[in-house]
Parts: sequence; structure tokens; C-alpha cells
Amino acid sequence: MLGDTGRSYVVGFGVNPPDRPHHGSSSCPDTPASCGWDDFNYDGPNPQILYGALVGGPDINDNFENDRTDYIQNEVTCDYNAGFQSSVAGIIKLLIDESND
Repeated sequence: MLGDTGRSYVVGFGVNPPDRPHHGSSSCPDTPASCGWDDFNYDGPNPQILYGALVGGPDINDNFENDRTDYIQNEVTCDYNAGFQSSVAGIIKLLIDESND
């Protein structure tokens, strides 16, 4: 997930991470600028970096397109992000406990 195969699927971390997740508010410019569909459809990287968000990932043939409009590969959803973030929290807890021994 973090880039062992040449690409990370976690925003802001690892090798060549995605920078166009399918995520509305991370597509918005800095405040006080307004935000609309033109911002979401902008072809460049999202102005707001959604650090730690896991995107959908590659297709069945291991192809990945860093394209905000491709919600299947670039969506940031609760189901797999909850499991991923819980695993990361568990590993950190184990490392902290181990370092305190």
C-alpha cells in the first residue's frame, strides 16, 4: 500500500502517492475562496492533501490511473479506510508498548 511495487495508494505517504483522490473538500482551494464543481473537475493535484487516506487502488490488471473522476480507483471510503487506520493505530500502540518495556 505504501509503494513497495512502485506506487503508494495512501495519500501523502510512500512512493509516488496519489494526489487526486475522489474527495470533494480536498479538491477545494484554500479559504476564503469558494469551492464548486469546477474545482472538483480541475485536472491538477488536489489543493488540500488528505494525508493518510487510502484510495481504492489498482484494477484487476494492476493498472492505476491517478484521476479524481475515477471514483472506483480514487475514492476515499469509510469501509477500507476504517480497517486501514485501525491497523495503523494497532501497530503504533504495539510499538509504543514495546518501547516502554
